[in-house]
Amino acid sequence: MTTAVARPYRSFAESSGGSAEFAGLWRLLRLYLRRDRIVAPLWVLLLSLPLGNVYIKSIDKVYSGPAALASFAHTVNTSPAQLAMYGPIYAINLGACGVWKAGMFHTLLAVATILTVIRHTRAEEETGREELLASTRVGRLANLTAALLLACGGALLAGLIGAASIAGAGVPGNGALAFGLAEAGSGIVFAAVAAVAAQLSAGARTARGYAFAVLAVTYTLRAVGDARAADGPASPLVWLSPQGWSLQVRPYAGDRWWVLLLHVAATIVLIAVAYALLRRRDLGAGLIAERLGAPAAGPRLAGPFGLAWRLQRGTLVVWVIALALYGLLIGGVVHGIGGELGNSRTANDLIARLGGSRALEDAFLNIAFTMVGLGAAAYSISAALRLHSEESADRAESVLTGAVGRIRWVASHLVYAFAGPALALLISGVLAGLLYGAAVGDVGGKLPGVVAAALVQLPAVWFFTGATVALFGLAPRYAPVAWGVFTAGLAFYLLGSISGMPQWVLDLDPYSHLPKLPAESFTATPVVVLVLLAAALTAVGLIGFRRRDLG
Repeated sequence: MTTAVARPYRSFAESSGGSAEFAGLWRLLRLYLRRDRIVAPLWVLLLSLPLGNVYIKSIDKVYSGPAALASFAHTVNTSPAQLAMYGPIYAINLGACGVWKAGMFHTLLAVATILTVIRHTRAEEETGREELLASTRVGRLANLTAALLLACGGALLAGLIGAASIAGAGVPGNGALAFGLAEAGSGIVFAAVAAVAAQLSAGARTARGYAFAVLAVTYTLRAVGDARAADGPASPLVWLSPQGWSLQVRPYAGDRWWVLLLHVAATIVLIAVAYALLRRRDLGAGLIAERLGAPAAGPRLAGPFGLAWRLQRGTLVVWVIALALYGLLIGGVVHGIGGELGNSRTANDLIARLGGSRALEDAFLNIAFTMVGLGAAAYSISAALRLHSEESADRAESVLTGAVGRIRWVASHLVYAFAGPALALLISGVLAGLLYGAAVGDVGGKLPGVVAAALVQLPAVWFFTGATVALFGLAPRYAPVAWGVFTAGLAFYLLGSISGMPQWVLDLDPYSHLPKLPAESFTATPVVVLVLLAAALTAVGLIGFRRRDLG
């Protein structure tokens, strides 16, 4: 039987002219829309609906009047850490200040479009489904084009809904549309980046790594450029980043529509490159040849735990570094967070109700590390789902035909799913605590509380891990639904308090039950309950895997 790598990427379209290269496009798009009928609406709505209610209205409640907004903007624009995380505030008005932190959505939408494109292109080839489609009356470019239409259409829809959400919060519509199109532009550019990455590697995981590496580099360029320009002109570095372009549209500070042409130009060039590369490669192969391994396995690969380390180490290192950097940003901005509220009467009343500036900083730490905990949960789910991908690719069967038991094989991967988040949260908490303590001159007093605020997120993280293992053991076909469970928890956390949801619905979010460290005292009961739930779900998954057939 001819392998997918050896088979040239040929279809009936090659003998039928250029127009036939897109044959079957609309049917493929309908198929992808059906497959993403739950996931796509979730990321579109989560990255658009909170913009008005969460950001604009919260700024409007805290800062009353131009003087308070001016004080807030000055504090932000003179803080390199804040500039690196979110970028500058370009004007003293409710709209510009309100969408400041929402600039993070430019990067989040890029993540969503990267995952969407890779899922429907390189992942389809890796599983062999694309080879079946290519043998029918489907054009050579139809699959990639359908994936791009889905991702880019979702990004544009998210931008337009976000613009409507912002305008509905009581600010002018022109600036809202500028922000929405800037957000969509970032997502569309990185959909094109993912299209190029999908042509380079034969594996979906590696292709995602290439695309996320570009995203990380461009985000770093934007962050460094904005941080270097504290209270001064923009650095040229921001013009090397699509996220920087989106911020330079400057909604409510001039609405520079022409900057959006950079997104359009970059997208056109990248898609053209992706099409050219697709025509040059074979089906199932990547243009970058995979490096040959050693002729014989080393002693570290002698057992399942060594193999799991080889498969998991790259992802673990990336997530640990990413969450560690976020911990550094938290530690850099937490001291003096009350200064961002200005000296208005409303701000002073808010600080007094919260218990003073120290209590405000503690509350900020709790919220910030909840976000770190959500990131750790995303890594944990990814690590646990490696079991599913190994089984789906028939590699698990090769391992289990030897002297390796099922539970031992599963445990070799669950070590990283459970211990990996703990390591990432610990390092993130230590770095944040050291930086925060150095800023206030009390490392010994601040470090334990900050580390505790990080590590207390683990029970909620492990709950999502246990749910993933349970799905893998009981219903392997639906194991990726673990991402839907995570997305639902994220939605409850972000939207629950502002959407009037019933309390029993809000209680489904595991993070809502954790002690609010360091602002509150530690309560063991919810921590123990979540750990027991995670253990029970994991046990159910292990029992189910032992009793079911592979595949």
